[in-house]
Amino acid sequence: MMTIVLLILLGVVAGTLSGLIGIGGGIIIVPALLFFFGFSQHQAQGTTLALMVPPIGILAAWAYYRQGYVDFQAAIFIAVGFLAGSFLGARLAAAVSNGVLEKIFGVALLLISLKMLFAK
Repeated sequence: MMTIVLLILLGVVAGTLSGLIGIGGGIIIVPALLFFFGFSQHQAQGTTLALMVPPIGILAAWAYYRQGYVDFQAAIFIAVGFLAGSFLGARLAAAVSNGVLEKIFGVALLLISLKMLFAK
C-alpha cells in the first residue's frame, strides 16, 4: 500500500513540474523509478512512456490550448517525426544493455543541463 501511495505522490510531483515548467517524465519519473523503486533503466523508461500518453496528450495540452499556447501545425509535423523516432529509439533501447542505456540517459541529461545553465 505504501508503494502505491509513493507512486501516486511521484505522479503528483512530476505532473506539477510538467505543467509548471515542462519537465516530468525523463527528468523526474525515470530517475525516481530507478533510485527509489528499484526499476531497471528499461523498465523505468517503458513505464514512463506508457503513463504519459493520457495526461500529457489530453489534460496538459488542453490547458495550454485554452491559453492560446498550442501551434497545431508545428505539433502535427513534430508528431510525425516523433512517431518514427520513438519507434526507432525504443527498438535501439531494447537492443542495448541496461548499463549502456543508463549511461546514454545520464549523458543526455548532463549535456542538456549544461546547455541550459550556460546559455544566455
